Amino acid sequence: MIATLNAIIENQTLFIISCSILGLIVGSFLNVVIYRLPIMLEREWQREISAATMNNEAAEELTASGSLPPNTAEPELNTPFNLITPNSRCSHCKAPIKAWQNIPVISFLLLGGKCHNCKARIAYRYPLVELLTGLLSGIIAWHFYPTADTALACLVLTWALIALTGIDYDTYLLPDNITLPLIWLGLILNYFGLITTLESALWGAVVGYLSLWCVFWLFKLITGKDGMGYGDFKLLAALGAWLGWQMLPVIIISSSLVGAVIGISLIVLGDREKNKPIPFGPYLAIAGWIALIWGEQLNNAYLSYAGVI
Repeated sequence: MIATLNAIIENQTLFIISCSILGLIVGSFLNVVIYRLPIMLEREWQREISAATMNNEAAEELTASGSLPPNTAEPELNTPFNLITPNSRCSHCKAPIKAWQNIPVISFLLLGGKCHNCKARIAYRYPLVELLTGLLSGIIAWHFYPTADTALACLVLTWALIALTGIDYDTYLLPDNITLPLIWLGLILNYFGLITTLESALWGAVVGYLSLWCVFWLFKLITGKDGMGYGDFKLLAALGAWLGWQMLPVIIISSSLVGAVIGISLIVLGDREKNKPIPFGPYLAIAGWIALIWGEQLNNAYLSYAGVI
């Protein structure tokens, strides 16, 4: 096993292909995380409400105030529901999905994009998430080769950003279950100088959180409304912990540009109403991944344009 791993790491092409295939497999699991984690959180909150013997009126007040995530399913609280149980089933006919029907991308093509049992259309987002995860994993392997340890760490960051993007787009949530471990993992890895120095990572986490926190309260004082969620603060803190404080300007500027382009495009194409809020987390995630790959070049270009260097 060790000899095989060494052979993969020593051959760049094999390393990139292996990481891409691994990304396809992980992408299939990320589809499960994106769908199930919000439901798991809602079930947990509902159990806490039940345990506190809150009456229906109080529960309705919590829901109306936004304490419960919108547009998520409501499975029975007493049945096991996590990232492993129950087994995957068709959302229409509830038929179990067999192993050969769950091969990333390939099964979708073999099934013609339809359920084997009821012929209902399978959402395109499932193979797209798998393809995206495989593609980005291959780019990470190519960019960071031959430093395999850095590449593997950045694969974890990439997969977490994809999961957060999908969850935030669906539910306007950036779960602490992902963002907080991401902050700590970035600090721990940079203790060993994997991407940046520990000092830069520490201040990246602090400044990343406080910068959006200040924007949030400034916007709220002016408009009386919440402009973003606390999950956005934690995500930018995580990106700062991974990439260092020097990358924060690039991430913030890039996320604003990406958000403007995608937001306007969705409105023009009619995929989103003008008055419907757009989650900021996906744009932060996209900008963070761009900074991970091209952050230094973008920083140098910006500083050169500004006449600093």
